Amino acid sequence: MIFSHISDMHLGFVQYHSEERENDVYTAFDEAIDTSIKDHVDFVILAGDLFHVPNPSGKAIVVLANALKRLKKNNIESYFILGEHDISRIRATPVPWVYHNLEFSKYIGNGKPIIYKDVLIAGFDKRRKAEIESFENDFAQIDSEAKRHQGHKILVLHQGIAEINKFAGELNSTDLPKNFTYYAMGHLHEHELKHFSHLGGPLAYPGSIELTSSEGIKETQKGFYQVDISGSEAQPTWLKLDTRPQFSINTSMDNISKDVETLSEKIRSLARKPVIELKITGEILEPGLVQAQISKLSDLTLRCFWKHVSKEQSVGSVFVNKPLNIEEEMHRIAKEILGSNDMANFAINELLPPLSKGNTDDANQAVIENFEKFKKGVKNVTIS
Repeated sequence: MIFSHISDMHLGFVQYHSEERENDVYTAFDEAIDTSIKDHVDFVILAGDLFHVPNPSGKAIVVLANALKRLKKNNIESYFILGEHDISRIRATPVPWVYHNLEFSKYIGNGKPIIYKDVLIAGFDKRRKAEIESFENDFAQIDSEAKRHQGHKILVLHQGIAEINKFAGELNSTDLPKNFTYYAMGHLHEHELKHFSHLGGPLAYPGSIELTSSEGIKETQKGFYQVDISGSEAQPTWLKLDTRPQFSINTSMDNISKDVETLSEKIRSLARKPVIELKITGEILEPGLVQAQISKLSDLTLRCFWKHVSKEQSVGSVFVNKPLNIEEEMHRIAKEILGSNDMANFAINELLPPLSKGNTDDANQAVIENFEKFKKGVKNVTIS
């Protein structure tokens, strides 16, 4: 028996206001689904962030519907949970529920296990840091059910694990239920496969199916897992998707002409026009000279960006390769201004994400929820 584990599709994501980039996401997702059909998988797990926003475009909704219909026509079941991008703070029915109600796919994010051909599948929707403690009882209960089940057991989560990324980590691997034979994770955009001795099977992040804005421009691979559970142990294999190439190139004013010529030869034969970023060191006396070199790439690229950087920055974009340091600095500044570690966590982790997307409704709801939590805490202190 084989199943596919796909995560962080972000359907409807539009980068650079570009229809081509929006279609890149749909193309990658369709390839993952078509490969799963071709390989005759028994079922598909979608581990959260199906959409890029809680109120996706009609096109994104239709793309997912058509993919789930193709799976159904080929007698392949699918199961999904919700990531933070699928959930609005404003109380509303999440769009993916439509697929569950129409029986295109099965929702498993409520922690209630489903048995499919002697495989126990259970999942939990994304929980914010303020809600993490609620996992303790839920994990204990589902672990007890998994222990009693004789076949394979799959846990689906959309959370960060601290041992893999300590800054995005919301749980430790030791917090997880111990009796599952495969941990189908979502949330982190790089693919990772870990074996922890205290867990009953491998813990896997497929990564996102396409590069998103938070990842910057870089040369990387995207894909998903196919997992063979024919034997007693889960055996995951990561499959690469054919995504649009992206390159971040270090150059200087002295070498830019030569480097642009070399780059032109490299990308000329690519099937899809790449996205290019040039990081240029050295004094720029005449910006027109830079623009003249960039114009040589315009017909060969979907988008071409350039920026002037210091020699230290040219080793890697600060925002691409050192996001963890920036996150630390943001947290330090927030704590200094607000005078509280809890308030800094709230500002950076809960309030900033919706505000950065212009989602004032979700931001307002976050403030209300935090205030209610504060009032409850004050009341408890007063009573005690």
